[in-house]
Amino acid sequence: MDKSNGCRFSSVTSIAVFSSAIFVVTLILVRLLYVMYCSSRSLSKRVLKPASTLIILGSVLSVVGGHTAEMLNLLAVLQKDRFKPRFYIAAATDNMSLQKAQLLENSLAAENAARVTDTAQFMKIYRSREVGQSYITSIWTTLIAMVHALWLMIKIRPEVILGIRWSSIFYVESIARVRRLSLSGLLLYKLRMVDQLFVQWPQLQRQYPRATYVGRLM
Repeated sequence: MDKSNGCRFSSVTSIAVFSSAIFVVTLILVRLLYVMYCSSRSLSKRVLKPASTLIILGSVLSVVGGHTAEMLNLLAVLQKDRFKPRFYIAAATDNMSLQKAQLLENSLAAENAARVTDTAQFMKIYRSREVGQSYITSIWTTLIAMVHALWLMIKIRPEVILGIRWSSIFYVESIARVRRLSLSGLLLYKLRMVDQLFVQWPQLQRQYPRATYVGRLM
């Protein structure tokens, strides 16, 4: 009896894993086709209107530091009237990134005599893996983080993502990446999951021709 139950559980688990893999592959293929289609369209034909923007702060695998600082530096020169409302997301255990974003938005609101709630919102998401966490236990936490991220995407429905109605995704690689892309950047590049991937070193663009080099952004 116990052996039979064990076999059934193993069979159900295998079916669940296989179904999840098919779902992920399908999403990747659909996203790939969408990016290829949009890349062939002229940018000048797109209506220049404010776009809801999702801004990912910090790092999924590390504590707050350079990634948040670089993103905030990029936001400082962004055309704020074209990218609003802005939705800031940071890991639930990252207590500093959202505070820095709130300070930025407070200063912008003071300059424009506006309310922060009209232009920005701040949210937290489960971290997929804490620093020092074992890879075995991170499988479960990563699945939880993926579900939470999907729920937030459906809730926010952003038109632009800076890191259903498909969003435009612009990925800015860290200035610290001189010779090779980060793991996140490499996956997005290889799977063609981003509309544009920006690098900050010319030799990096030569190694990854589909990337865009526009000089130092930070």
